[in-house]
Amino acid sequence: MREKGACRATWVKWLPGFLISVLALGILFRVANWQGIGEALVAYRWPFIVGSLLLTLAFLWVRAMAWAALLEGRAHPVQTFWAINQGYLINNLLPLRAGELGRAVLLGQQINLSPVHILSTVVIERILDLAFAALLLLSTLPLVVGMAWARTVSWLTLGVILLVLLILTQIAQHQEAALRFFEKVTQRWRWRILQEVVLPQVRTLIEGLGALRSPASLWKVMFWIAVSWGLAVCNYYLMLLPIAPHARFWWGAFADGVLAMGIALPSAPAALGTFEAALVGALALLGVESTPALAYAITLHFLQFIMTGVLGVLGLLRQRRSLQGWTQWLQLREHRDPIS
Repeated sequence: MREKGACRATWVKWLPGFLISVLALGILFRVANWQGIGEALVAYRWPFIVGSLLLTLAFLWVRAMAWAALLEGRAHPVQTFWAINQGYLINNLLPLRAGELGRAVLLGQQINLSPVHILSTVVIERILDLAFAALLLLSTLPLVVGMAWARTVSWLTLGVILLVLLILTQIAQHQEAALRFFEKVTQRWRWRILQEVVLPQVRTLIEGLGALRSPASLWKVMFWIAVSWGLAVCNYYLMLLPIAPHARFWWGAFADGVLAMGIALPSAPAALGTFEAALVGALALLGVESTPALAYAITLHFLQFIMTGVLGVLGLLRQRRSLQGWTQWLQLREHRDPIS
């Protein structure tokens, strides 16, 4: 009975993402000419494919540098590189961004550090990603006709992100005061689970915000994340050229910014449907027809799926772990205490 209840609860959590993906795919099926997509895919010759794969590989390595900086030297970039790809592999197979938790667990096992501690650095990374996405949109929206409303949304998004980052920075710089505050809250509620389970995890989470205590460390992290975004923009621009030879470089920045916002929505594994819909919508605003735009999205998504999938499997083999073992671990954790 308990297993049936757990299974039902899992499906309830997965359902919204699957519905959004199905809706996105349904729209794409209606607007695209599938015969024309095949013709558009032929335009992607080997030089573009190889160039995209190399840019993706460089992007992944730079992200590993950024994550290593967030961990303040507790992990080598080689370790964070493999863990990132393991996380992408898990995201490609499981919904609800399970890969974010997965890479925290797998890296934690390598460097003997609490996954909750590591997860706090993943949260910082995602916040900075959204900030860069908002900045990309704000810098390119004036060049896109009919997107004045999106500028307001981008400013609001950036404002909220900067506010959250400021709060996290204050918590990181005043850890003892923050811990005393949470201790008072748990004592006031007098719930045993809060004091024995939640509070230790909060303490570990706050300790993981260490990179925010030092402006030099934060600037180092932001530098590497900015470089990774630059590589991504180059990749998205390069892959535009076969279907839109007249494309300008800022088109790649706009497409990447819209994509980052689009895949932040719940979806099926691998952001299926939302990835393609976000790029097709972005390119439609730039005057690119839906059929070649969908070919562009499918090609990029496939190349990224293959690259991160192969590297993720190699990372798991290198660490002598299997996806089956990790998913079994995750299922067991759902019936037990939070991560320790």
